Amino acid sequence: MVQFEMWDSDEPVPRLELLKKVKGCDGILCVLTEKIDAQLLEAAGPNLKVVSTMSVGFDHLSLDELKKRGIRVGYTPDVLTDCVAELTVALLLATSRRLIEATHEAKTGGWGTWRTLWLCGHELANSTVGILGLGRIGVAIAERLKPFKVKKFIYTDVAPRPELANMIEAEYVSFDELAKQSDFLAVCCALTQETHGICNWNLFSKMKKNAIFINTSRGGVVNQEDLYEALSTGLIAGAGLDVTTPEPLPTHHPLFTLKNCVILPHIASASYTTRNAMSALAANNLLAGLRGEPMPKELKL
Repeated sequence: MVQFEMWDSDEPVPRLELLKKVKGCDGILCVLTEKIDAQLLEAAGPNLKVVSTMSVGFDHLSLDELKKRGIRVGYTPDVLTDCVAELTVALLLATSRRLIEATHEAKTGGWGTWRTLWLCGHELANSTVGILGLGRIGVAIAERLKPFKVKKFIYTDVAPRPELANMIEAEYVSFDELAKQSDFLAVCCALTQETHGICNWNLFSKMKKNAIFINTSRGGVVNQEDLYEALSTGLIAGAGLDVTTPEPLPTHHPLFTLKNCVILPHIASASYTTRNAMSALAANNLLAGLRGEPMPKELKL
């Protein structure tokens, strides 16, 4: 029999409450708002065998500390691939075709007579789409964009990934070439020490003036000050962000003042189907870990 205690609120569990409640637990099921670090693991004590996170990202977990203590980790890849890819395409189109700006104009009286270049954006047909970090989600995004008559897909990663690249006929290029060639650049990489702040002035300064930058991975991969400069000075045409640093992004943040920046509240996996599948997988990972059995999806440490 499993005994469990649940934090029954949409708001994150307060840190002190979490530290108190984990004492003596055999397993923890968390979401990405909980930092599973040395302090929490110490508070939990030696009984803790498994941590299951309801997320595909794991930058909120101190993997070294978990490995040191022999604690197994479950996560939820694959089940959210389609959902995140759909949202990425929606965000890309909303940004490139200036949909948020356009709805605002329609609602507030800006819609006057037809004007030749009013609210003109950038289209996907005959474009080059770049993917930073080619994994399952990057492939799924490309598959959805292909019918828009994209001319070429390019990508960069720590190393070429021919099996995935062949699925979408994508060409491996250097980081600099990705910046220079992309009309649309989708960031799909995990947040690691190597990728932290990788999308900075060095990247933006090499991009085309008509380029659209999209991030649905983690906010930490972007230097937001550099992005603001690039957008506000017309160095790049626009940006669509589903993730920021911090989250939520304060409403007075300079990025919110820009018409060419579309910011969403981290909703890439927010479909009923996907969140239900993530919940079930996270629970099954936890139960399998407690029984000492193979998890459906275990993160190898």
